[in-house]
Amino acid sequence: MRIWKFGDNVDTDQIIPAEYLTTGDAKKLAAHAFAKVRPDFAQEVKNGDVIVAGENFGCGSSREHAPRALLGAGIQCVIAKSFARIFFRNAINIGLPLIEANIYDRVDEEDEIEIQFSDGIIKNRSKHEEYQFEPLPEFMQRLLESGGLINYIKKMR
Repeated sequence: MRIWKFGDNVDTDQIIPAEYLTTGDAKKLAAHAFAKVRPDFAQEVKNGDVIVAGENFGCGSSREHAPRALLGAGIQCVIAKSFARIFFRNAINIGLPLIEANIYDRVDEEDEIEIQFSDGIIKNRSKHEEYQFEPLPEFMQRLLESGGLINYIKKMR
């Protein structure tokens, strides 16, 4: 997994600009992810990449399109110092894993990392370091493993 770094207060308009909200299709949204702040992102992101950000990631409008665009782009996880509450809930509901961890200053863009979600460990292969985080509660981990809330409910039936 390769790291893409973003700073503090990355809002949903930066993740997916409003003019591209004409679809709910994750792949179509992904083609415009970070279009105005990081135009190279959509073309260069690879399946399994990870975003590491500062504080308040996902602030702004409460649109589900933002985490959906990240999923469509192949982002495996977003790690940030903190998340906007509604973004956090939307992401978990659609199956995008989020980790609250203060590793922003310890990693570099394009570092290769490995995440052990259930153990709360992030391994930085590039720097040969490990970072701890508080794993999500078991219920939320089951939601994510199911691919989000709707898939989880379908499996329960």
